[in-house]
Amino acid sequence: MQALIYDPEAPAGLRLGTVPEPVPHDSQVLVEVHAVSLNFAELAFKADRTRPGTVLGLDAAGIIIQAAADGSGPPPGARVVSFGWASGAGAERRAADTAELAVVPDSVDLASASALPSAGVTALRALRQLGSVVGRRVLITGASGGVGRFAVQLAAHAGAHVIASVGSHARGEGLRKLGADEIVIGPQNVTAPVFGVLDNVGGTQLATAFSLLEDGGCVQSIGMASREPTTIDFEQERLNGGRKRLESFMVGHPGFGPGFGSDLAYLVDLLENGALDPQIGWRGSWERAPEAAEALLARRVLGKAVLDVEAKR
Repeated sequence: MQALIYDPEAPAGLRLGTVPEPVPHDSQVLVEVHAVSLNFAELAFKADRTRPGTVLGLDAAGIIIQAAADGSGPPPGARVVSFGWASGAGAERRAADTAELAVVPDSVDLASASALPSAGVTALRALRQLGSVVGRRVLITGASGGVGRFAVQLAAHAGAHVIASVGSHARGEGLRKLGADEIVIGPQNVTAPVFGVLDNVGGTQLATAFSLLEDGGCVQSIGMASREPTTIDFEQERLNGGRKRLESFMVGHPGFGPGFGSDLAYLVDLLENGALDPQIGWRGSWERAPEAAEALLARRVLGKAVLDVEAKR
């Protein structure tokens, strides 16, 4: 079958190639993939984490063509969105764990659903780590990216006063419509303390965001889009007083805690009811994957990049 594979010599490190068919385990379904979404982190760090020839992609939506042998999960013909702890979504077919998928109703576009797993579930779970945010000020850095745009919507849905931090006025386009109460160019322009921070940038922005926390506040360090180290003067923070928490966020780990399935189902329901927008800023054929990857890495995409898989059906 055809698949998107990592090739260090190809443009953006991506090319279509031929790979063996996936062989599902007992608790996996076989999915005919219709759409794949790309994530900044899997592209930015693939040279360090990925072996050449690996099928790329974590998030995909499509139609089940083979049920799980153990009887779990939906039947053949079901439309589903799926996540994988390992790569493998960017192919004509993928084996997907039944604990890591959700059924997609006919009214929801599969391409829109494919944008949900990594970015949407990350935003949802990180927001939960802050505790109740009703009526509280929540700062989201890197708010124009895939995780950030979901985080803005979910925080607003949860009743927070949302402050969206972006790199430029252009990057802040559409964020007020999604629920942002304030848009700032960098956290240094936040004018009052915040209860919680969802940080997608790292580096100096993470340090600045930590300094903005009120007593009892918390930062969830989600990503490192800046690719810069973070230095925090904890002695100065102690002198400033107050209790603050800085937590390294992990969306989960295979075998530990619940799978993505229930959270994906919740996000799909929000999508179906118009309470969540997938924020697809780039969409095209998977033959244009290098173009999508380069645009995502160069921060020319507002939200998610989605590839339509044009398989030989």
